[in-house]
Amino acid sequence: MYKRVLLKLSGEALGNGKGIYDPEYLDGLAEEIKDIVAGGTEVAIVVGGGNLIRGRILENMGFERVSADRMGMLSTVMNAIALEAVLADHNVKAKALSALDVEVCEKYDPKTSNDYLKEGYVTIFGGGVSQPYFSTDSTAILRAIENKCDVVLLAKNGTDGVYDKDPGLYKDAKRYSELSYDELLEKGLKVIDLTAAAMAKEYGIESLVFNMNDKGNIKKAINDKSIGTIIR
Repeated sequence: MYKRVLLKLSGEALGNGKGIYDPEYLDGLAEEIKDIVAGGTEVAIVVGGGNLIRGRILENMGFERVSADRMGMLSTVMNAIALEAVLADHNVKAKALSALDVEVCEKYDPKTSNDYLKEGYVTIFGGGVSQPYFSTDSTAILRAIENKCDVVLLAKNGTDGVYDKDPGLYKDAKRYSELSYDELLEKGLKVIDLTAAAMAKEYGIESLVFNMNDKGNIKKAINDKSIGTIIR
C-alpha cells in the first residue's frame, strides 16, 4: 500500500460531462478520498482547470500563450478551492494551496504542505508552477517530488491504462501493464508531456495510469497496480 500519493485530476473530470461541476460526482470523489485517508494513506491532489478555461482554446481565440496560461493557472486555483469546500462538507480536513500569490487561499510552500500531509490534511495544489509554458502534468510530477510522494496517480477519463495505439480506433490495441519512461518517450506515447516524463525519470517518480470513471478505482489504485499501467 502506498503511504503518500499524489492524485492528478483533470478539471473536466469535476464536471463529469454535465457542466462546470457535477455535485453528484464531487460527492462520490470526496467519499472515496475520505476512505483513502481513513485507511492511512496521505493524499495530495493536483487539479487542472479545463472545466473552466482551456489555454489552447484561448490561444485559438487570439490570446497570447502567456496570457492564456495565466488564465488557466487561475482556473486551477478556483478548482482547488472548490475541492477544499467539497471535502470539508464531507468532514475531510483539506487545504487548498496556490503557487500564485492570491488572497483567496494560502500560498504554496513545500515545507508547509509536507507538514499538512503529516497532520492528515488532503493538500490540493492550484496555480500550476506559477509560470507559463508548464502543464499540470509537470506540476503533478514537481509536487510529487517536493512532497515525497510514493506515486503519481494519473486518473484518466475513460482510459484504463496506456495502449500501443488508440483503443477507441483499433480493436487490436494492446494495453501495457508496465512501461519505463524511456519506452514512453521512445514510442511517443502521449500520456504525459515530455517535460513531465523527463522529470519523473530523473527523480525516480512512479506513475500509475488508470480509469477514474469506474467507481472505487482511486481507492483500488492504492493497493492494486494491475488496474492500470505502471510507469517507472
